[in-house]
Formats: sequence, structure tokens, C-alpha cells
Amino acid sequence: MVRRSLFPLLFLCMFMMHGCYSFSGSSVPAHINTVAIPLFGDTSGAGVAQLTIKLTDMVHRKVEGESRLQIEPNRDRADAVLEGVIVSYNDEASQLSSETERASTNRITLVVKAVFRDRLEDKELFPTTSFTGFADYSAGSYAGQQEAIRSSVEQISDDIFNAMVSIW
Repeated sequence: MVRRSLFPLLFLCMFMMHGCYSFSGSSVPAHINTVAIPLFGDTSGAGVAQLTIKLTDMVHRKVEGESRLQIEPNRDRADAVLEGVIVSYNDEASQLSSETERASTNRITLVVKAVFRDRLEDKELFPTTSFTGFADYSAGSYAGQQEAIRSSVEQISDDIFNAMVSIW
């Protein structure tokens, strides 16, 4: 009897809590409506210019699709600015084959530093923070390598976006 009476109560609690945790941008301070996200830089020395474009584009899409913030191309007109730089890119063996003693699996590891600044109040919304993304792929597989890169970039863009919205 007690079990049956708890079910409606549990359902009601779940219904009331639905939507309490949302990254829709509803908690973004009212004075921040636009954000500039310039092309991420690259100080890794690995010559990964294509990754800077992929990462910047993925962060743009997250902000546009999952928050109320509008992308402002001109950083001087934006309410806030997100800046980032790829500081490390590694593609190294992560697992050796016991038979050949050669890499059977490689790991892509990408490290990005980013800072989010409120231009209107002249303060950092989150300080310079390191974000890391990594994924493994079968050694020698170009398609696997590209998927590991995409996955690493996606992890970092998710983490950067979550850091942007969790500060409020």
C-alpha cells in the first residue's frame, strides 16, 4: 500500500524538478546578450590550423544552439569575449601489441586554454582555464584518427560551453 502512494509523489517531484538544470541561457546576466568568439589560436607547434577552425566552429554552434547568447563577429561590439588557444596536440601510441611490440592503438590528446571576459564590466567571467580532450583510435587508421580528433574537439567545446554557462 505504501509503495503505491509513493509512486505519485515521486512522479510529482520528478515533474517539478524537470527543467531545473538547464543550459538554455536563462541564468545569463541580463547585460550579456552577445559574445564574440574569435578564431582560436595555436601555440602547440604542431601546425594544426584546421583544428582551430573546427574548434571555433563547434563552440559557435554550441553557444548559438544551447544558449540565448547571440554571436557578435566584432569583438569591440560584443558584451563578452571568449578567447582560446590550442596549447598542445599529441598523437602518440597508447597501447602496444604484445605480438609485434608496435602500437596497436594511438591516442589523440588536445589541450586548449580559454578565458571568458565580460567586456561591459571589465572582468573575467572565468579565468584562463585548461581544457583537455582525448580519444583513442586503431593505429594506422586515418578515418579512426579523424574521428578521434573530432571527438577530442567535441569534448573540449562541451567543456568550454559548460564552463561559460556554469559561472552564473
